[in-house]
Amino acid sequence: MNAWVPYLILLGGLAVVLGALTWLARFVRRRGGGGGVLAAYEEAFRATSHVAHHEVRAQARRKRPVGSPDGPRGGSRWTR
Repeated sequence: MNAWVPYLILLGGLAVVLGALTWLARFVRRRGGGGGVLAAYEEAFRATSHVAHHEVRAQARRKRPVGSPDGPRGGSRWTR
């Protein structure tokens, strides 16, 4: 019986850590704070993805969608 106690303590500690990390992930997703953490790293080492990150954020801030360059019907003028 006493041989199982350390394993139960280890399993309980693992469950607590995984539960805390799950809660933290949900909290960060709800607040939207995860994107800014890696922005400095992305800017320094991955210039193209940093530019893409700023484009995605600019698109999210737009009030209404930008129209299609092909017109309101969509499709190419060559396929009409």
